Amino acid sequence: MTTAEDLKKYRRGKSRGLLHSSLAQKIWASLLRGDYDTAVLQGFKEVEVRVREAGGFADIDIGVDLMRKAFAPGKGSFFDLGAPKAEQEALAHLFAGAVGSYKKPHSHRSVRIEAEEAVEMIMLASHLLGIVDERAGTRYRAAGAADRPGVRRIPGR
Repeated sequence: MTTAEDLKKYRRGKSRGLLHSSLAQKIWASLLRGDYDTAVLQGFKEVEVRVREAGGFADIDIGVDLMRKAFAPGKGSFFDLGAPKAEQEALAHLFAGAVGSYKKPHSHRSVRIEAEEAVEMIMLASHLLGIVDERAGTRYRAAGAADRPGVRRIPGR
């Protein structure tokens, strides 16, 4: 953070419990140093890693292609059977677009962003992680998952 106001904005978001717990440790030091592009990269890398691990994908499944595979309507590990197809597609686009727009550029070149914009991007990563947690939780829940509308059970999991 470069100003007291930047730190105040970040703390305000964190204190409200809006930041996913797995992000705080990974991004805090980068934000304090003013390395906003690094903090954003770390946030969206965490999204990618969590999707890959929770969905049981291979290490070679990466980036936008991984997100499209994981949230593919009707067949992805995290699609919502109860949602209309258009909403399933929109969520796949959201994940793919976020990783493509915010992780990929930061991992290939220096991208200058301001503190407020970085916090907004990190909050999006936090929201996406919450979706993954919810979908993975219902996927792996041993009892009752088949009885919940919109929950797709994965055989053998």
